[in-house]
Amino acid sequence: MKRHPSSVKSSGNLLLGAGAIVGLTAFVSMPALSQSQRVGAPPEAKNMRLVGHTDLQARSAYQPVIHRHGDRYILYVGHHGGTSTVAKPVNPMTGQAEFNGTSIIDVTDPKQPKYLSHIPGDEGLGEQGGAQMVRLCDGRLLPKGDPNGVYMLRVFGNKGHEIWNVADPATPKKISVVSTNLVNTHKNWWECDTGIAYLVSGVKEWRTRRMTEIFDLSDPSKPVKIRDFGLVGQQPGASGTVPTDLHGMISLGAKENRVIFAYGTNRGGIVQIVDREKLLTGPKEPTPENLRAPVIGQLEMPLNGVHSAIPLGKMKVAEFAKDLAGGVRDMIMIVNESLVNECQSGETRQMVFFVDATVEARPTVVSNFNVPEASGSFCSRGGRFGAHSAQESTAPVYRQKVAFFTWFNAGVRAVDIRDPYSPKEIGYFIPSITEATTQRCIKVDGQDRCKVAIQSNNVETDDRGYIYVADRANTGLHILELTGDARGVAGLK
Repeated sequence: MKRHPSSVKSSGNLLLGAGAIVGLTAFVSMPALSQSQRVGAPPEAKNMRLVGHTDLQARSAYQPVIHRHGDRYILYVGHHGGTSTVAKPVNPMTGQAEFNGTSIIDVTDPKQPKYLSHIPGDEGLGEQGGAQMVRLCDGRLLPKGDPNGVYMLRVFGNKGHEIWNVADPATPKKISVVSTNLVNTHKNWWECDTGIAYLVSGVKEWRTRRMTEIFDLSDPSKPVKIRDFGLVGQQPGASGTVPTDLHGMISLGAKENRVIFAYGTNRGGIVQIVDREKLLTGPKEPTPENLRAPVIGQLEMPLNGVHSAIPLGKMKVAEFAKDLAGGVRDMIMIVNESLVNECQSGETRQMVFFVDATVEARPTVVSNFNVPEASGSFCSRGGRFGAHSAQESTAPVYRQKVAFFTWFNAGVRAVDIRDPYSPKEIGYFIPSITEATTQRCIKVDGQDRCKVAIQSNNVETDDRGYIYVADRANTGLHILELTGDARGVAGLK
């Protein structure tokens, strides 16, 4: 089998890591090999191809968000803190060593990503530093925003949340600090039409490292606190076992009046369906009664976590179309998170579950999606194997048709979800490693055994159909597109 040549490119602000492969029309489509990946080996793929790549200055990447600035597409990437081997990479644009923070890249031409700027984050390794989370709102949409502004909400390590004006993404300007003096942060949500923001925070008085702070950010320069929220047992003054930490949430806004909360990562997962109006206007004191009051329904998953709970909305299920009732179902997609390397410790397999929430008070799991370990001997490849994230974009191009799931060392998987009772994989892409890819270790007989493997971390899509996959192990960000039969599932030509 012929190996495709590597393409290493550096022109202006375009940064491509060693071993990056760009613009190829065909890739290897075969079961993965059991050994660790090799630098220079081609990616493994089916019905997906690589369009472009940026090395992200060899920074560990978490959340990618694509935002339109007029006729430009700008990519914002939140980074984990540094690694034990590269705690403070040098930014080639400034010549300065900078703690991992937020990368801003022009992807208007996805084949030629242009690195615009890097905003340093907090000191600390892994999830202890960096600036993992990022959200964007146009000022013209916010009730009290500057019509010419483009606002970026991001975390600053585990310490707080802050807002920047990125109207000129090459010269971002800090506007305000929303919340500070925290013990943890994570994956927030921001309603651009109302300005309401739901922040994953660790307020010191609470008994958990992650709960919800709700702010009115309709004027990004003047944050206004609304209330704190969490599970009963997490609030100040409670006793007994502390429920699992919050991971994130998605609001459906004022019209649909729902906020979907996701708790837990790899076990003790909880999904809450919450009445938004009652959450925002109800009694604010965090008593057990007040914390329960806005909750409509709750699903518990003791053996798995809930990294993300993504509302898919009302979906027509073809199989049930001739039934007198039940042809339309209200669906939620749950993505777990694997936390361990090489399938070690007591963690159960972290997967994707589809939940029928047509009866909101009794949400029910009706199907799941999993990547078979034997299809690539993934447990022995190195690093994490299992689910982590899915795209959150509601653009019509993939909405209710195709979902993309990152699976760490099994790359990103494309899944036909038109029948959420029977999801089917239609493609995958496992990127090549580069010289920058860092190793992951486990203990064997008291000694470290380390392997290098891709760690596809988070995924997002844009309204053009491009897929953006961020790597946790410093391999950068891969821009992909569907090929072959998979394009037909999405209705793409």
